Amino acid sequence: MAAGAPLRQPTALVLLPGLDGTDVFFRPLIAALPDWIEPRVVHFPPEGVNDYPALLSLVRAALADIPYCYVLGSSFAGPLALMAACAEPDKIRGVVLSTTFVTAPRPTYTRLKFAAVTPAIWMLRACRRIPVWLSHGPVDQFRLDKAETWKRVSARMVAARIRTLLEVDARDLLRRCPQPVLCLAGTNDGVVPGRNVDEMKRVRPSVEVRMIEGCHFALYKNAGPAGAIIRRFVADVEARHRQSAGRHAGVHRLVSG
Repeated sequence: MAAGAPLRQPTALVLLPGLDGTDVFFRPLIAALPDWIEPRVVHFPPEGVNDYPALLSLVRAALADIPYCYVLGSSFAGPLALMAACAEPDKIRGVVLSTTFVTAPRPTYTRLKFAAVTPAIWMLRACRRIPVWLSHGPVDQFRLDKAETWKRVSARMVAARIRTLLEVDARDLLRRCPQPVLCLAGTNDGVVPGRNVDEMKRVRPSVEVRMIEGCHFALYKNAGPAGAIIRRFVADVEARHRQSAGRHAGVHRLVSG
């Protein structure tokens, strides 16, 4: 089968969300994926411990009934996707890192860790509503989806997740990751700027980087092109996997014959 050709075998794509911890910003991507890719969103708990080790346990439990899959980590969940890939090398066949990072997205963020507390995050979220309200109509889908995440996820939980990401260093995980890695980045991402992609390429030159037109929400706002890139990546890796399995089967027949 040619690289990038459609597959008949259903293939699971496990989606790990950003700071909101919900499926909300994955909905356009899910609609854009081909029917042979079966998306599964891992929702992060709205209460309790939400650091990376705790979330890794949640992800691994979600993988228990899946024979093999691909994993996509969006923003906050990029390091988590790498942790899962290293922990489940026989189950996860490929990793997609979307608008994400392997260390704190900006050096200045680490110096502001003290500000990642509930009142400050509540105020930040409140201030961010103003431009969303002003630039999007009352029935605009992005505005509605933003409002849904604000209702579903508390400022306290967002603050806890921000403190977690400010301490992460996933460079060694990226370096050791046994699976192929695709990096999707927005062309105008002000939250996770381009230096993060450069760092990934420095740590692991084999990372495949594809740019999507847009901001930090490029995966959401440009889901069609993003879905096409992901489809191609999964199909290519699956084709290589089948070729490798065929070679191993041939060697086994020669040895046993």
